[in-house]
Amino acid sequence: MNKIEAPHINGKFLYYAFLAGGNQILKNQVELNRINVFPVNDKDTGSNLASTIRSVIDNIKPQKSYKTMLKDIAEASLLGARGNSGVIFAQFLHGISRETINKSKITFPEFAESVKRSIPYIYEAIAHPVEGTMLTVIKEWSDFLSSKKEAIYHFENTIIDSLLVLEKSLAETPLKLKKLSKSGFVDAGAKGFVIFIKGIIEFIRNKNIRDLVVDSGENITLIHSEELIDEEIHYRFCTEAIIRNTKISKKELQNILNKSGDSSVVAGSENLCRIHVHTNQPASLFHHLKDFGTITYQKVDDMVRQQETAFKRKWNIALVTDSTCDLPQELIDLYQINVVPINLNFGDNHYLDKVTIQPEQFYELLETHPEFPKTAQINEQVFTNLYSHLASHYDAIIALHLTSQFSGTYTNSVKAGRRIAQEFKKPVHVIDSKNLSGALGLLVLKTAFYIKQARPLESIVKSIENDVIHSKIFVSVRNLKFMIKGGRVSKPKGLLASALGLNPVISMDANGKSLLFGKTFSQKASLNKIYTHIEKISRGKTVWNYIILHANHVNGAMEAKEKLKQLIGKEPVSVVNISPVIGMHAGTGAIAVSLLFNQN
Repeated sequence: MNKIEAPHINGKFLYYAFLAGGNQILKNQVELNRINVFPVNDKDTGSNLASTIRSVIDNIKPQKSYKTMLKDIAEASLLGARGNSGVIFAQFLHGISRETINKSKITFPEFAESVKRSIPYIYEAIAHPVEGTMLTVIKEWSDFLSSKKEAIYHFENTIIDSLLVLEKSLAETPLKLKKLSKSGFVDAGAKGFVIFIKGIIEFIRNKNIRDLVVDSGENITLIHSEELIDEEIHYRFCTEAIIRNTKISKKELQNILNKSGDSSVVAGSENLCRIHVHTNQPASLFHHLKDFGTITYQKVDDMVRQQETAFKRKWNIALVTDSTCDLPQELIDLYQINVVPINLNFGDNHYLDKVTIQPEQFYELLETHPEFPKTAQINEQVFTNLYSHLASHYDAIIALHLTSQFSGTYTNSVKAGRRIAQEFKKPVHVIDSKNLSGALGLLVLKTAFYIKQARPLESIVKSIENDVIHSKIFVSVRNLKFMIKGGRVSKPKGLLASALGLNPVISMDANGKSLLFGKTFSQKASLNKIYTHIEKISRGKTVWNYIILHANHVNGAMEAKEKLKQLIGKEPVSVVNISPVIGMHAGTGAIAVSLLFNQN
């Protein structure tokens, strides 16, 4: 009599099961955000888990081999993990992958054993494991599977039966965690895991692959009546990074993070390590970590801004821009503007503009570092993550970015906006400012004014698109050294111009391309040329507002301010150290003026 082969799990089954569980996370992220109170009440657990899931779905393809498929899923989740819950979930998958034997298909007992062996990976990754969270639910689910692993011929029924254990464990999280008992909510990360397994169970029951197409509009609602919770946040920045080829042990790395803040997690291995910590000094932390490996990715979220998004929204339209927008921080905070940092690289060192490197530090490196810095556009995933979180709380999103002629940032924002608009059934408008720096700042500020006035969304978008035409910027370059180093001016022409003592004036044309407005033989002369031109183009118009900008040249900026006060008849919005993305080419000592005229 032939022996009956035990049911097995192969790579394709795993792929579609993960897709089914992941889709349920995407559909329920708003609810997960709503109940998020631990470790910080910043209402982003759903968005973070959804980001982790998207990273996997977007970067894997079905594989026949279970081991190969699991390895791909684990690596993609580690690279895309976001937030405390996302990193823990990724570490869980990493542990299963490490503890799975190299086979193209596995039996249920082998699966249960790999899950059981993954539990220490999670607990070791967290500096201070807390029960009553995702940790507890995964552990108790693992214990149940392990107790049933002899049911070799009934693995599907066992997975289905495990739902009762998961729901009981989830319901008990408030009993184990005091912070949850006060809120009346279960743990958001734990609920996310239960929802994920529920999705897998539905797939096991139906096995209809066509049902896996995401219809994320289902189960998504937005209620602007959450109870106001003004919880004090001790560490403002949720900080993450990927470090490759670390030179220190994971335990030593954990100690560094613990000294910097709390909620620290170290996931992955020494070859590919994902870190997470809440800190007040992300720039200092990354400056320290750069000596212990290659930092290939950084992410820093402002949890104070996230808490405002969840509980203290001043208006129902979210406003987004990128870090080339030059506005003073007090205005950014006043109007709750979400600023996404451009990526900057000095050699192998990666920085986030104005977050992990400040303008003053940047200009110092610009003068001393042997390599000229490079910028990298903000990728689509970053915008997707942000828009997902904002769409969980706002009715609409407006984003304005630097000229699309300089960067793919605008295009990536558009793609992410379309995805989230479809996923949440909410409008996301992305506008090409065809400008940058102070001119972009003024357009963002004008948008904030329109939002404050409670104007209709479509009216705001139409007005800003018209305002784009009336924005101007003029940059006086003190010397051509950095334009030559950056390749904006050819070396032979640049050296000749430098020898002649030429000081160019750079502006932008109507299409958002850089324009050589003029050239003189001194910066004083180039600024006079700018003043004369501003006086000319202001005839018959009124200046809505203007900004003075400089690249570490405060004295020159203050002189320009006095001159323009006489010319325009009012104070500028601010005097700001110009965005490094502009300053890297204009160079130290540059002075710029940005204006926005009223529409006729």
